[in-house]
Amino acid sequence: MMAPAQDITQTGTGMVASSLASSLLSTGVPGLDTVLAGGLLAERLYLIEGEPGTGKTTLALQFLAEGARMGERVLYLALAESEIELRGAALSHDWNLDGIAIEEVTPSDDILDPERQYTIFHPSEIELASTNQRIVAAIEKHRPARLVLDSLSELQLLAENPLRYRRQVVALKQYLANRHCTTLLIDDRSALDDGLQVRSVAHCVISLELQNQAYGNDRRRVRVVKYRGVAFRGGTHDYKIAHSGLVVYPRLVAADTRRDGDHRRLSSGLSELDTMIGGGLEEGMSTLISGPAGSGKSTLAAQFVHAATARGERCAMFLFEEARSKLVNRADSVGMRLQAALDTGLLSVQQIDPAELTPGEFAQAVVDAAERGARVIAVDSLNGYMHAVPDERFQSTYLHELLNYLSQRGVATLLVGVQQNMLGTAMTTSADASYLADNVVMLRYYETEGEVRQAISVFKKRGSAHERSIRRFEIGPQGIRIGPALAGFHGILSGMPTVGGTPFP
Repeated sequence: MMAPAQDITQTGTGMVASSLASSLLSTGVPGLDTVLAGGLLAERLYLIEGEPGTGKTTLALQFLAEGARMGERVLYLALAESEIELRGAALSHDWNLDGIAIEEVTPSDDILDPERQYTIFHPSEIELASTNQRIVAAIEKHRPARLVLDSLSELQLLAENPLRYRRQVVALKQYLANRHCTTLLIDDRSALDDGLQVRSVAHCVISLELQNQAYGNDRRRVRVVKYRGVAFRGGTHDYKIAHSGLVVYPRLVAADTRRDGDHRRLSSGLSELDTMIGGGLEEGMSTLISGPAGSGKSTLAAQFVHAATARGERCAMFLFEEARSKLVNRADSVGMRLQAALDTGLLSVQQIDPAELTPGEFAQAVVDAAERGARVIAVDSLNGYMHAVPDERFQSTYLHELLNYLSQRGVATLLVGVQQNMLGTAMTTSADASYLADNVVMLRYYETEGEVRQAISVFKKRGSAHERSIRRFEIGPQGIRIGPALAGFHGILSGMPTVGGTPFP
């Protein structure tokens, strides 16, 4: 009996999807396969475009090295660079090009001899045909499964006009398809054409971009312009050229990792503080610890981390303002033995330089910490993180996606926010995330009895009740101490409290 048409369609779709998945080839670039929804479809023609310095050659070598590692025949056709230059580039990354065939298809030095230059025929009529013959000969000689042609600018200049250039690329595509070859065409955008001729022919177009910064390292971003029949991850993604080669940091999309589950309450290790925040911080919740400089924000964040590691839970801290050694020494001076947790691997502390780190790279570091099982992640400070985001218009979006991802993973996130001014209610911050955070704990200075003291209060707590009183906050050799509610005082948040409506003596 014939199956219903719907069943046949579904079965056919599943078979096609399975067949496509089995034919995917890894690019050899960490993170890029994720952007490409698994990799590159075999036996297709791809265009890698970008300005000089964006890492096109490095990407191409990684693609061929991955094929050689898989036992495939691979070939690099160099139309502009010599084999010596390619091996020099590979040497800078400590790569071994064994297994990668390199063929130079470059003009001979006869072109410099005036007696050998053409006078009747245009160079394109002679040199283009000769170049085509050498390309075909190299392919027939090595019969590669993976091929890189670097670069298209040479063919474009030899073709002389857009029509001839397009026909050249189409003919090359058909020729390679008949030989079951997966090809990367490199375009450095140095020729006059805008590249649309090849974009329409290629099965997939990957664009590498370089952005100059006024301060710090240049930012590099990759974007998949098109990929026929594949639901790739759109938008731009940060990447860097490291010693190991290109590393891509896919843009974080929290919706891709949604999951539900029960969340436990995590104790701070201080009963008074737990009482103030309604029994502890829930897993999957984000907490903003806000206050002026020196009020104890980092120490309070370290207290939650210390309590978690004491329970045997993994934690991670990302420091933008303070050196790792200073954090450990300061915590040790108030009875928090973070070094022991570092030695056992329960705690990881990473020092971040905002001028050298891209938002995508930082997000990937946080994701990796969560994947390793971190239950508490602290970011100190939020102001430093915001400085790492080049475009202020998207600061809140970056942070929103990051907090949503950690929430779905059941991670308790601590954000330290530094506020300007020491006293008073008109304290501002360049990184206001109070509306994004689930909980807000606020530290304040106030003056009384000839001393400057600290106070703590919980301004916001989603999901449960919390204490609304303002308590005294102290840090001593024995650690953090939360005192009783400051009853009878008025105007503590202003920094100059009164008692019974009169200034405190």
